[in-house]
Amino acid sequence: MEYIKNRIHSFIYAFEGIKTLFRETPNAVIQLAAAIAAILLGLIFHISTVEWLILILVIGGVVALEAMNSALENLSDYTSKKEIDPTIKKAKDLSAAAVLIMAIAALAVGVIIFLPKIIHLFS
Repeated sequence: MEYIKNRIHSFIYAFEGIKTLFRETPNAVIQLAAAIAAILLGLIFHISTVEWLILILVIGGVVALEAMNSALENLSDYTSKKEIDPTIKKAKDLSAAAVLIMAIAALAVGVIIFLPKIIHLFS
């Protein structure tokens, strides 16, 4: 029974993390808006199952990396007491770069999936 209780608590903590992410990270809110827009476009254009799978993966990738980036930034700021340290700056920059790379990949996926459908709609 203790095992189940611990698993339930781990989900509660994870959902608290999601709330914190969207409450305290402006970029995550922008990414959420982009994800909602992509999902709405998917519904409007009736994208294929494979396109849905890819869209879900890139949306999840961007949001997950943003959560990891935010966690690393919080830990870095805490440990350095917000003093500038070259190693911590490098770690934070690399973490932010990971989010940016995934966001660019997600944008490319969106363009590949939706641009032909939008062009077809107006032709």
